[in-house]
Amino acid sequence: MRSNGLALPSNCAGDAAVLKRRTSGQMIPGAKGYAEDAAWLIPRYENVSFEEKYQAVLHLLPAAPGSVLDLGAGTGIDSAWLAKRGHRVTAVEPVAAFRDAFNRLHSSLQIEWIDDSLPGLAKMASRKASFDLVLVSAVWHHLSPGERIAAMSRMAPLMKAGATLVMSIRHGPSPANRRVFEVSADETIDLALSHRLRLIENAQTPSQQLLNRQAGVTWTWLVFESGASSL
Repeated sequence: MRSNGLALPSNCAGDAAVLKRRTSGQMIPGAKGYAEDAAWLIPRYENVSFEEKYQAVLHLLPAAPGSVLDLGAGTGIDSAWLAKRGHRVTAVEPVAAFRDAFNRLHSSLQIEWIDDSLPGLAKMASRKASFDLVLVSAVWHHLSPGERIAAMSRMAPLMKAGATLVMSIRHGPSPANRRVFEVSADETIDLALSHRLRLIENAQTPSQQLLNRQAGVTWTWLVFESGASSL
C-alpha cells in the first residue's frame, strides 16, 4: 500500500474494475480501496522518485548494503531503488495489482515479494528473519489504534540490533473509499519507545504530489534505531 491521491479519474474506472476482478483472497481492511484505484495509483507512485519522497530522512538510511524489509511496498519503486544500490530487499504487499505492476516495471531486480500485511505479518513472523532497515511508508494511518499496537509488536522483533525503522504518517484529507485514521507523532513515538526503539528524527514535510499538497496533505517522518535485538 502507498497512500496517495484524492480522486479517481473517470478515464481509469474501466481499468480499475479489471484490476479489482484480478485481485483474489481475503480483503485486508487497511488496503481498502487500493485494488479498485490501482490503475491510476500505479503511475502516480512511479512518478515520485525515492530521493524526493525520502529527502527528509535520506541522510539517516544505511549507506552500506544490507537487508531491507519494505512493508506496504506498493509497486516496489522504493524497493527497486534500494536493490539497485546493493541492498537485499524483501517487499511485503497485500494488493495483487501492485505486485503485478512490479513484475512489469522492475522485474530485472532481485527482490523477494511476499503477500502479507500489517498488523499481523503472519508470514514474516514465521520466518524468524531480521533486517538492517525497515520501511513503513504511507501505511501507518490505515491501521486502527489497536492494530498499531499489534503492528509495532510484530515489527520490532524483525529489526537487528542497531537497525533503522523509517515511518511516514499521512495527515489531511483522504479518498472516501480508504480506511484512514488520524495518527499523532507523539503516540507513535511512545509506542516505539515501549519496544526499545530510540527516536533519531521527527520531521514534518508537505506532500510531494501537487494535488495532495494543494489539498493540505502533510507528512510526519519518524526514524528510530533499535537498541537490541528482540529475537
